[in-house]
Amino acid sequence: VQLVESGGGLVQAGGSLRLSCAASERTFSSYAMGWFRQAPGKEREFVAGISRSGSNTYYGDSVKGRLTISRDNAANTVYLQMNSLTPEDTAVYYCAARNVGGVGWYAVQYDYWGRGTHVTVSS
Repeated sequence: VQLVESGGGLVQAGGSLRLSCAASERTFSSYAMGWFRQAPGKEREFVAGISRSGSNTYYGDSVKGRLTISRDNAANTVYLQMNSLTPEDTAVYYCAARNVGGVGWYAVQYDYWGRGTHVTVSS
């Protein structure tokens, strides 16, 4: 499956962005989806995950209460609504698809990756 992220950009601290990740396959609903981010010099970090049906969501501790993951299986798209952004949220954001198993917390558990979208939060 091919994944294409969009929606990144430059935003001031306290602002919001909505990221989208469009999948190429009609079997999109068969994948658990995740969002990860990677800042310069840091490891790739789990941000949020969502089950195949969308009924279960999971968040990294650093983003709880500020970010919301959702999906539209009819549109083959997963979203990441980001509010109350801080400079520490600056990173490249990647979406990922997992074919077997539930939402994973580690990058190695995912089978397919997008190329990422840059998010820069200015102070």
